[in-house]
This record gives sequence, structure tokens and C-alpha cells, in this order.
Amino acid sequence: MNGDHIRNTGAMMRSRRCGAWTRSGATCRAPAVHGKTRCRMHGGAWRSGPPKGNQNARKHGAFAQDQIAERRAIRALLDEARKLLVEMNSD
Repeated sequence: MNGDHIRNTGAMMRSRRCGAWTRSGATCRAPAVHGKTRCRMHGGAWRSGPPKGNQNARKHGAFAQDQIAERRAIRALLDEARKLLVEMNSD
């Protein structure tokens, strides 16, 4: 009597699949969360992902305009020093 019940899984089988790549190299076969393209385990869950306006990527200031200008100036100075050393050694 336990094996006689047939589940109604048609809607789940027709639902959109997650599509995230797994570590085995195949795509995830779990159903995507309603209104999202990923399943609950691959970022489709509520409030998953970075906060809005995430500033963490620029926290260290390495991409600030003054830092970029300083690195360019240092690189130019080093290039000039190398050229001078090559010129002095070639004489």
C-alpha cells in the first residue's frame, strides 16, 4: 500500500531550472526560485547576494584617481631611471 501513491510532480518538472554550473561541470538541475534565474542554493534565495550600493570592492582605495595618478608617476620615474642606467652602462 505504501508504493501505490502517485505524486503530482508535473508542475515541478516543467519549472525553469537553475542553470548554475556545479563543481562537476554540469548545470544545476534544481528548480529556480519563482521570479529568479537561480535556485535557493545558488543565489536565488531572498536577500542573497551583496547589499545594494555595495562599496566593499573599493574599500582599499587602490582605484581612487589620486592613487592611479601616483602609480603612473612612479612608473614613469622608474622608466626614466632604467633608461638612464642603460645609457650609463652602454658607454
